[in-house]
Amino acid sequence: MKIRKLDIAEHRKTRPLYEEVFNEDSQGFVDYYYTEKARDNQIYVIEEDEDIQAMLHLNPYELMVNGSKKDADYIVAAATRESYRRRGYMGELLGKALRDMYAADRSFTFLMPAAEAIYTPYDFRTVYEQKRKSCPKGTAGDLELEDGRVCQVSPVTESDMEELAEAANQELSALYQVYAYRSGDYYRRLQKEYEADGAKLMVYRSKDAIVDCRPYIPDEQPGGEAPKIMVRIVDVRRILMSVRLKTLAAVCFRITDPVIEENNRCVVITGTEFSGVMLMDSKPENSEGTVTISALAEFIFGAKTVDEICMEDGVEMTDRMRAELEKIVPLSRIYLNEVV
Repeated sequence: MKIRKLDIAEHRKTRPLYEEVFNEDSQGFVDYYYTEKARDNQIYVIEEDEDIQAMLHLNPYELMVNGSKKDADYIVAAATRESYRRRGYMGELLGKALRDMYAADRSFTFLMPAAEAIYTPYDFRTVYEQKRKSCPKGTAGDLELEDGRVCQVSPVTESDMEELAEAANQELSALYQVYAYRSGDYYRRLQKEYEADGAKLMVYRSKDAIVDCRPYIPDEQPGGEAPKIMVRIVDVRRILMSVRLKTLAAVCFRITDPVIEENNRCVVITGTEFSGVMLMDSKPENSEGTVTISALAEFIFGAKTVDEICMEDGVEMTDRMRAELEKIVPLSRIYLNEVV
């Protein structure tokens, strides 16, 4: 068995495995993916018996986190050939990718799981359900939004791209703490993604200003389970420095991480709502408790309260530590739609 990261020129070598495992994807989408996404992503593979038997792709995104841009990797196309499963290959790929992300100064990573149980052993936790809205028509005309506004809807054109990105970032920044930063190129690629499956990206205007953008998906089936997003903290120091405080706080605790050794540390968080977080390392004997990397992710991203993570294995806190952690403002306002 050999694990390695492919050179970009080798990325197309993974297409046969992709088509074998993800056979529900259309030919048009796979063509789009290997033309657009695979030209600038990272692909880790395990080779055995002179062929690629497992792979994991990291697609790059710029995320806004509490007003600051952060580079982040979206994990996709995690796959193992059926006859090579249950050998621990995916754990090897995830471990290698996570350690490389740490070296590349990433704060956290995220994915959309086929099944949450696959990734919980690697300390990924569900923090968000995608809220998708689509356009009911694929031609120009008037449509009414949920708030009663009547908009003019039409297919997105090249001349819309930069204005669309500016409008989206302005709206998202007012509503969310964590979201994918939009640019003209972001929407050009998104348009190609939808077109690959016969869909269209539609722009909504009200009083000549862009107010929304949704896909028109022919033969769309209503309902179904909302896709989930799981996150995994990559660098505990960087994610803690990204949060805000409600008031004066000071607490010392240990963090445990079975995969990224550098995250196993004792930290002191101090600061106020005005100064922001100040972070220092401390000695274990000063610790007021212990938090696992997965429980910390659940709390930081608003999936669970301090009291709820206290019920998890590996988590111990004094009453004072609980009270101090309550002063952290979780990153609970998340919008991670339209990522692939």
